[in-house]
Amino acid sequence: MGIHPQNIGAAMPHGFAGSYARQPDMIVNTRPGGAEILFGSALKYGDNGTVLPMGAGDEAGAFVGVAAREIKSALNYLDQNTGAFAVNDAVPVFQRGAVNVLCQKGTPQLGGAVYIRVAEDASCPGASAGGFEAEADGDNTVRLPNCQWSGPADANKVAELRILTMQSA
Repeated sequence: MGIHPQNIGAAMPHGFAGSYARQPDMIVNTRPGGAEILFGSALKYGDNGTVLPMGAGDEAGAFVGVAAREIKSALNYLDQNTGAFAVNDAVPVFQRGAVNVLCQKGTPQLGGAVYIRVAEDASCPGASAGGFEAEADGDNTVRLPNCQWSGPADANKVAELRILTMQSA
């Protein structure tokens, strides 16, 4: 009987959006959620210190961090793969450090610029407002000056995003 070596893969996937990628240089603060927030979403402040997903019309200065992934029960029986925080849930917000996010457009490169889509564009199907991207799209995206990519995305479009400095407390 011969030996049957196994190869699991040549590259490790990054994991899930919203999961921390490296420690210990990270700051995570908890804020109340002002809307339903998916794990790995770009966040901004709302009224009374709540956090909301970034989206259409937002500016780069509104970015406060990324919704961290938590162990939670699924809120929807038919969608067991998407984790989210409900309105008024305590939301852990990555404000500095390395976090995994979905890159919906472009190819992230080590040290590359990070953009957030702030306007829908019919020529970019699947790229929704509030999503992270690795390439500029005119007035449809804004560049986050305090962020950069830490390398390429995996097969699931998950890439490591590094928040270099806290932009808002």
